[in-house]
Amino acid sequence: MNRYNQRGVSAQKEDVHLAVAKLDKGLYPEAFCKIYPDFWGNDEQYCNLMHADGAGTKSILAYMYWKETGDMSVWQGIAIDSIVMNIDDMLCVGATGPFTYSSTIGRNKGLIPGEVISALINGTQAYFDRLKEYGVDVHLMGGETADVGDVVRTVIVDGTMACRMRRDKLVTTNKMKPGDVIVSLASYGQATYEDAYNSGMGSNGLTSARHEMLHNSYATKFPESIDPNLPPEVVYNGKYALTDMTATGLDVGKLLLSPTRTYAPVMLKILNDHFDQIHGIIHCSGGGQSKCIHYLPDTFKIIKNNLLPAPPLFEMIQEAAGTNWREMYLVFNMGQRLEVFTDKDTAQQIIAIAKGFNIDAQISGFVEMSDKKEVVIDGPHGVFSYV
Repeated sequence: MNRYNQRGVSAQKEDVHLAVAKLDKGLYPEAFCKIYPDFWGNDEQYCNLMHADGAGTKSILAYMYWKETGDMSVWQGIAIDSIVMNIDDMLCVGATGPFTYSSTIGRNKGLIPGEVISALINGTQAYFDRLKEYGVDVHLMGGETADVGDVVRTVIVDGTMACRMRRDKLVTTNKMKPGDVIVSLASYGQATYEDAYNSGMGSNGLTSARHEMLHNSYATKFPESIDPNLPPEVVYNGKYALTDMTATGLDVGKLLLSPTRTYAPVMLKILNDHFDQIHGIIHCSGGGQSKCIHYLPDTFKIIKNNLLPAPPLFEMIQEAAGTNWREMYLVFNMGQRLEVFTDKDTAQQIIAIAKGFNIDAQISGFVEMSDKKEVVIDGPHGVFSYV
């Protein structure tokens, strides 16, 4: 059993996929998000999308950092994480808005006061105001804040997003074909629309990153941050304090808490300029670099043999605990959180668009025929197969 599973987390969520196996897959089963008929407008040219996601256990890191430093700004970052984990999933089917959004916050009131809730809610609206400057229209429809201390040890921040769009503007993987290439867009650096360096962390793998990076003293200092039933050998077995500085100019806490980068400004231009040549878009969230396997046609295999170099954070995580590289690629995005499947000529134009936003991008792999769905990572740390 890998260390991620020992901590009570699953990168590929096999049991969840089994639980929903018999449910209706929507109009396009191989699309990244579930797509429904146009229930409200009853127009066959349109469809409805609804998606739910959240910041995950990143909120625990925000709680610890806030308690240790008093820095309230981390809570706006958590609000951004919850939003981006929704909107970037919906971008993968070509949805560009307008969107509606409802937030769901569950807190332990004894530990999470009203000022934190205020920072989360107002941070949500502030981010929507900023997205509007880039042509992304999101409307906050309210939500639910529940005091559930018997259920939630600190706080969990989730959201639900919906939109209505034309079916002829959908992106699914049904146009994917052998010979297609993959353009990977970096999750790290500082995009033109970001205020600071982004570590590339995103909002997946934080349970592993937190325990692999942080010193065991945090188990005593913040017992509310861990499941008391975890095996001691997988609890805070790193060497860092939250306030230790790193070569990036950020301390360890802020490095792990970098707000999840949205690719919305980039994807709006890519979809506008090259829609007909886009054969699939994958958000490398849960499942990391193996995520795309869930959306492949049955006879395709993906070879990733030219991934972008992993940024400092992921090297630090691996070095801190000696996690094997196969698990690293399974749990983390490893510095590339969005993949676009297209032809070779269009790939170069997509790379140029990304670089116009100061986002590194390159052709990282290709699609070929196979007798089974498979993703192969072939890189400097070895060759790893995921089926």
